[in-house]
Amino acid sequence: MSEYILGIETSCDETAAAIIKDGTKIVSNVVASQIESHQRFGGVVPEIASRHHVEQITLVLEEAFVKADLTIDDIDAIAVTEGPGLVGALLVGVNAAKGLAYAHQKPLIGVHHIAGHIYANRLEKEFAFPLLALVVSGGHTELILMRGHGEFEIIGETRDDAAGEAYDKVARTLELPYPGGPKIDTLAHQGEETIDFPRAWLEDDSFDFSFSGLKSAVINTLHNGKQKGLSLKQEDVAASFQASVVDVLTEKTYRAAKQFDVKQVIVAGGVAANKGLRYAMEQKFKSETSMELLFPPLSLCTDNAAMIAAAGSIAYQQGHRASWDLNANPGLGLERYAKRSTSES
Repeated sequence: MSEYILGIETSCDETAAAIIKDGTKIVSNVVASQIESHQRFGGVVPEIASRHHVEQITLVLEEAFVKADLTIDDIDAIAVTEGPGLVGALLVGVNAAKGLAYAHQKPLIGVHHIAGHIYANRLEKEFAFPLLALVVSGGHTELILMRGHGEFEIIGETRDDAAGEAYDKVARTLELPYPGGPKIDTLAHQGEETIDFPRAWLEDDSFDFSFSGLKSAVINTLHNGKQKGLSLKQEDVAASFQASVVDVLTEKTYRAAKQFDVKQVIVAGGVAANKGLRYAMEQKFKSETSMELLFPPLSLCTDNAAMIAAAGSIAYQQGHRASWDLNANPGLGLERYAKRSTSES
């Protein structure tokens, strides 16, 4: 008998609902984006995001059921992002999930947003452990070792700005519209690496990241050039900046993958859609016959509910259940989430 998991995601500026069959097959996946509403502010405004979630959540849920040709009675469990994220935005999804679960007496499962991004890859290919996940999403840049389903060990993380944050801040300085990351990626392919921006390698044995110095170097270069009346091509600045980010992400991931002798390397999160990163990772790992490199399809790189349902499916099979006092947890840590889930089962 098939297992159907309903996923709900409202951690930032996408209102999403999806239904997954047997943990790996997308039956429906509906996303209502708010990008147009936030563009004029140059970034996500939490209060506006929350209000849009309230307006969209019922419509998105209804559409997910219509597209799947299922009813709530067909659902085995409801999985929802409980954190991290914007607290007001998270509350909309959490309370929608709790209301549905309580009214229809369905199991409720809280899911960590980053775990969802990782499990987006399982919708394309079954996992082989141990595996290494490079998560590059919004405020997160992490290297996560997994020895089994639901087991997360952070072996490297950003010490300051995440890669996605650096992209957004550099894009703003270049006066590119929000969201700036994809636009920098596009410009980078039109330019050349003419500026030698710094690479923060940190200690020899460290898998941590740091992009604050790079961000500052780019901003200072642009400001100094403007003061001196120098004309710096946007395309070349973008190409030079992206080369620095991609070099560090690729090299540290490769080093960690070799050290921990993993079978798969997974790239997850919004920046996983970056063409420069995809190409560099493919080139770095193409000779590694014992390691498989996985990227999610572009539609599953950004926030969606299919990934939450996929992670929720594993949690459901492992016996994890949330109580009715489940709440939004904007600062939820991945390892703390994993330990708590283990104690639940």
